[in-house]
Amino acid sequence: MRDITTAKEKLLKKIRKALLEKRDNPYPNLEEQPLYPPMDDMLEIVFAEEFTAVKGQFVFCESEIDFIENLIELAEERKWHKIYCWEPGLQQILKQYGYPYFETDKDFDQAQVGFTLCEALIARNGSVMLSNGDMAGRRLSIYPPVHIVLAYSSQLVPDIKDALKLIKTKYGSNLPSMITTVTGPSRTADIEKTLVLGAHGPKELFVFMLDGEPLTP
Repeated sequence: MRDITTAKEKLLKKIRKALLEKRDNPYPNLEEQPLYPPMDDMLEIVFAEEFTAVKGQFVFCESEIDFIENLIELAEERKWHKIYCWEPGLQQILKQYGYPYFETDKDFDQAQVGFTLCEALIARNGSVMLSNGDMAGRRLSIYPPVHIVLAYSSQLVPDIKDALKLIKTKYGSNLPSMITTVTGPSRTADIEKTLVLGAHGPKELFVFMLDGEPLTP
């Protein structure tokens, strides 16, 4: 027992000595080095491939009219009648083309679709970065069985660190209290190792992407 204690004391003595000795960092630029190799394809292609690989559904729209036409076709096909949208920038587009939606939380327990904007699209893993900084808050992207995101090409970034830079630029020091990344629909395989979609959130996730910059309220 004494030998173990002695060995422990020797080890602690070496650690204390190492902490007291100041040395230059042998890898001063380590954190600035890229974590992943550069992407060979365009970010749009990488995101679309990664996003669809995790059961997301991606639609690139050439214009707002193209976006509305795709939305109408999808809503008619799925028989969606209760689409909730609380963000002024997105409401502005829907109102312009006369697309019906719910702008309050009346009968929210019957919501079929939650329609939101996003903070960023992360190409590397096909994720959508969301926050509660906009009017949609937390509920609209979690409660309805279908979540539709309208994103813009300027929000497309390679990695999470780039998405966080976008958020810091947008909000400054007053960051939202909730920032999260969503990678495909909600899923679990906890029960008998069977994959179930929509277990803890939306069963389907759509991303419609338009070229350009997001609208401001």
